[in-house]
Amino acid sequence: MLWSLLKILIFVAIIALLAMGAGYLMESEGGVQITLAGTEYTLGPLQSVMAAVVLVVLVWIGLKLLSLLVATLHFLNGDETALSRYFDRNREKKGFEALSDGLLALASGEAKTAMSKAAKAEKYLQKPGLTNLLTAQAAEMAGDTRKATETYKKLIQDETTRFVGVRGIMKQKLSEGDTQTARKLAEKAFQLKPRHEETQDVLLKLQAQARDWAGARNTLNAKLKSGSLPRDVVTRREAVLALSEARDIIAEGTGIEGQEQAIEANRLSPDLVPAAAMAARSYIAADKPRKAIRVLKKAWDAQPHPDLAAAFAEINPTETAQDRVKRFATLTNIHPQHPETRLVRAELNIVAEDFPEARRALGDLAETATDARALTLMAAVERGEGAPDSVVQGWLAKALNAPRGPQWVCENCNHIHASWSPVCENCESFDTLAWKPPQTNEVSSATGAHILPLIANTPESTEIVAEQELIEAETDGDAPQDSTDQNGSRPDDDATKDKPAG
Repeated sequence: MLWSLLKILIFVAIIALLAMGAGYLMESEGGVQITLAGTEYTLGPLQSVMAAVVLVVLVWIGLKLLSLLVATLHFLNGDETALSRYFDRNREKKGFEALSDGLLALASGEAKTAMSKAAKAEKYLQKPGLTNLLTAQAAEMAGDTRKATETYKKLIQDETTRFVGVRGIMKQKLSEGDTQTARKLAEKAFQLKPRHEETQDVLLKLQAQARDWAGARNTLNAKLKSGSLPRDVVTRREAVLALSEARDIIAEGTGIEGQEQAIEANRLSPDLVPAAAMAARSYIAADKPRKAIRVLKKAWDAQPHPDLAAAFAEINPTETAQDRVKRFATLTNIHPQHPETRLVRAELNIVAEDFPEARRALGDLAETATDARALTLMAAVERGEGAPDSVVQGWLAKALNAPRGPQWVCENCNHIHASWSPVCENCESFDTLAWKPPQTNEVSSATGAHILPLIANTPESTEIVAEQELIEAETDGDAPQDSTDQNGSRPDDDATKDKPAG
């Protein structure tokens, strides 16, 4: 209302000024003299102004007629669109101005303005390939998913904008949580543009979530060909995919094929701990212990890990505790000062009831590293050497409040996993798990207080674990729970009685 009143006042002011100017010109003296073909014309001040205005209009009309003449000549010379371009030029100018304003409104977060400008641009331009994209994005910003979906479907109908339409609907399905439909759309988008990096990443993630390992490997190869990933990263991820496929095959009961896939995964990435452990077990099942030892030694050299020690123990499950200490020297002589190596030595000597040697193996780990596993082992050493219950209980109490040591942690969201997985169970990222100490003590590690029953089902080790579980129950107010190792097996299973670390 106020703006309308203001416009009326401005209009009245302009008319008043023009009237005043005309009155001033009529009252003023002088003018303009023009001589044309010997005839002299004298124009008064007001007539001079009117003549100037008429002259400007005539010049403008003349230029327009000249442009029309040029377009007509082009049309007569065979350019069939020359005349249509001439008449549409003004419409195109208005259309592109509206399109530009719509893009600026979209960048500014003004969704409704962007949608209205897109509609105006479509009216003048008649180019849905440009305006539909602006409309769809503005509708998404405004939360009008129905309008956005309808517009993306229009884009799919045009071959030049089909990829944009498929990608837009794919993103909508992802935001809705419909990963199955999103994967199909990602596959279609990948077919349209195999070198599009974002589509490759989305498709690879969705295929990994759906456990489509063969499809994920094809996508990974496409990323290698397009140069979006270095070859060493591609090789590692191929190993992760081969390992994942092997685990699924073995779970289905097809042992030989799964063993071959595990060996292939280890060949691609010898330092991938789960692949090395599974490949070693495949060689053990095939009665090839030397190959299993070679695989485990190479992986241990890259990164000592309790899963590797567990697989190494399975090579000879019937040996005595003393023989196991000697045989493990093949492994523990590699990186002898590494914390994992020292912990494994301590565990082995506890089982062999050589408690002084176990204490020497631990060294200062209980004071410097102070993770739950080292403190629990120290409690076992103290119990084996006949220390009072108060000393053992003291070490176990420290273990309860100590960090749990390295675990499988997602480097993307820092979620802690009980066992390795190709896809993070929290953020669903692919190949983001790393063996490292977590930032928070969310879950206890299977390599902590419950490690001793995995070494051997000895009365001393069982008693130590029972005592710690009792302390945990008194602290948390919960009953003690059965412990499991990282592969989901129970400590009292026969298959794990002689394992050194899980």
